[in-house]
Amino acid sequence: MATIKTFTGAGEAAADITLDEQVLTLDKGEQALKDTVTAIRNALRAGTASTKGKGEVAGSNKKPWKQKGTGNARAGFRQSPVWRGGGVAHGPKPRCFEQKVNKKVAKLAFARALSDKLVAGDVVVVSEFSFEAPKTKLMAALLKKLGIERTVLVVQKQATETVYLAASNIARVDYSTADALDVYTILQSRKILCDKAGFDALMARIAK
Repeated sequence: MATIKTFTGAGEAAADITLDEQVLTLDKGEQALKDTVTAIRNALRAGTASTKGKGEVAGSNKKPWKQKGTGNARAGFRQSPVWRGGGVAHGPKPRCFEQKVNKKVAKLAFARALSDKLVAGDVVVVSEFSFEAPKTKLMAALLKKLGIERTVLVVQKQATETVYLAASNIARVDYSTADALDVYTILQSRKILCDKAGFDALMARIAK
């Protein structure tokens, strides 16, 4: 059984939510989680690193010195990779690092990541975010009252400007909607704070 702490919009304790572990994914998905996170991180790579090979470095094909008799090692051209200013052997070229993850693997990874958070007690639910205005101090006051001081992810079913702006200027606070949330963002966050509608949307995504 997983117990989810629930609060009112003012931060007062409410009846907890009890989840049967049968609705969670705890016995599989580790490899799917690894593959999905790797794909997400690779997609963030620019892939713009580029070096010049020996055929692209400026210079003539003239032999630096004659083959024999100088006492120097043999050299055929000044663009050799072994020389300073020469080309780079097997250097990087612009490329795309994206990896494909099929839908079943991505869903399994999401279910495993969220299930681990739920069992660990790192998901907190409020009935609603009842902010009068989009002010940072209101969100900060709510987090303080809930005892959330670590990196937290605020989740709603549908984005509202009031909550988004209230969370934007607080360090270590991220914001996402339930549909847009991905595995990597879940793992980066120590705590997940969502309203009841956002929590229901997250549970719908991991429904078997």
